[in-house]
Amino acid sequence: MQTRDALKRALDLGLDLVEVSPTAKPPVCRIMDFGKFKYEQEKKKKEQKKHQVQTKLKEVKFHVNVEEHDYETKMRNLIKFIEHGDRVKVSLMFRGRENAHRELGFEVIQRVIQDTVEITSVDQAPRLQGRFVTAILVPKKKKA
Repeated sequence: MQTRDALKRALDLGLDLVEVSPTAKPPVCRIMDFGKFKYEQEKKKKEQKKHQVQTKLKEVKFHVNVEEHDYETKMRNLIKFIEHGDRVKVSLMFRGRENAHRELGFEVIQRVIQDTVEITSVDQAPRLQGRFVTAILVPKKKKA
């Protein structure tokens, strides 16, 4: 069909002539309500966004000389974050003379990893960054 004939038909119907495939020989066009089409596309995008899950990076901070009760409280929070599906950054800060015994800090981080081995996997191994030792834990994939 000629372009002018298609355009005339679209105007008679009160619709728009929309080019669907400009690279085809001859180009493919369609008679439709373009405003309604754009609205439906936008609605589909919003629906897809609503169903997508966004993971966040949460942080749990420890110190070298963490007491048992504090450790347990922080572990409860860490497990809650993991069960929610978030990634968790475990960080440990050295203060003052604690820098002289960095192996103690790595032991605390290793203990955290060992205590959560059933529900997490290590995304980033513990490493030293200035006065901090950091590791990133992610939830393990659930078997269906």
